[in-house]
Parts: sequence; structure tokens; C-alpha cells
Amino acid sequence: MRAIAIDASEHGGLGSLVDEMHQLRARVFAGRLGWRVKIEYGRERDEYDALDPTYILALTDRGDVAGCARLLPTTGPTMLSWTFPQLVPGGRLRGKSTMIESSRFCVDTRIEGRGGRFLHEATLTMFAGMIEWSMSNGFDEIATATDVRFERILQRAGWPMTRLCRAQLIGETMSVAGILPADQASFERVRPPGYCSDVRRLQRVAA
Repeated sequence: MRAIAIDASEHGGLGSLVDEMHQLRARVFAGRLGWRVKIEYGRERDEYDALDPTYILALTDRGDVAGCARLLPTTGPTMLSWTFPQLVPGGRLRGKSTMIESSRFCVDTRIEGRGGRFLHEATLTMFAGMIEWSMSNGFDEIATATDVRFERILQRAGWPMTRLCRAQLIGETMSVAGILPADQASFERVRPPGYCSDVRRLQRVAA
């Protein structure tokens, strides 16, 4: 399995992968998790996809999208500030140039393959790709909102999250926001056996 990064300049040239990513998001967030998200023609998109994000994808050996995440600088609009302010002290994330926000993380659990510590290989590939891209682009922290179940997965992977607040019920999900370190030690802990990536080649220079 391989991690790649697709920045704003690559959205058109790698449009087939981006389209497959939006289909995966629809299957996971609307289909499997039952979230109230906007689906059009079998694809999930929201307003943050219009802000020129970088996408991290995990690809199978056949080139299929097995996982994805969206990265946006915290110096601009973020989901934590505009969509989930109740998860952030004071209702607004204090963004900075060395912090990126991750959102819309998901993996296709139908694809077989296991990494270390009984975690899905796609999940570990995504973790490693996010950290590697962040370090390559001058970011040392990743902010995110997630649920307490996924918080436990991060802990098991050796990538514990520092909470910004106590867990809160949003809809039917116990949700929490936190900060993840993007450093070499974390990368070494989460990197699955045989990990490879193109995230450095397709990097975006941090503003």
C-alpha cells in the first residue's frame, strides 16, 4: 500500500483519484456511519473541499483508493472553528502556521490487509502519510475532531492525541477534538511494514 498527496494544483490532473475519494467518503460517512452529509451522484463533498485542500490518499497495489484525509491550514477556515466550535475552548481554534487541520479521515475496511497491532494497513498508511507530508511542509501539529472510538485507535497505534476539551455528544456520536504531533518519532511508531509514499514529491510549500 502506498500513500500519496494531492495538492490543489493536482486536483484536475489526478481527478479520477479525487473522484474515487469522494465516492469512498459517501460510502463511509453516509452509508456506514449514517452521518447527515451532502451526497450528490454518490459523492460526498462539503464547503471545505472548495478551499484548495491537500488530500492524503492510501492506494492499494492496484491503485484503488483505500483511505483518505483532507488537510487545510489552521490559519484559514477550519471545521473545528466553523462546524464544531463546541469542541474547542472559546469556540475557535487558535490557528498557527505550523499547524494543519485534518478532516474527513476514512478508510475502506472492505479491503483486506492488516498492519501492526491489529490495525488495518490502510489506517496505518494514512497515519504515516499525514505525518510525513506535514513534516515535509513545515507543520509539526495536526488538529482534528474525531470520536472517542477513533481516539482509542490512535492510542493503540502509538499516536496519542492531546485533547482540547472533554468529549461531548454531537448527534449520536461522542466527539472530541485534539492535537496530534507530526514528528519523526510518531512517524516511526505508526509506519506499517513495507510502507512507501509519494507525499514528498507531491508536496505543497507551507505559507
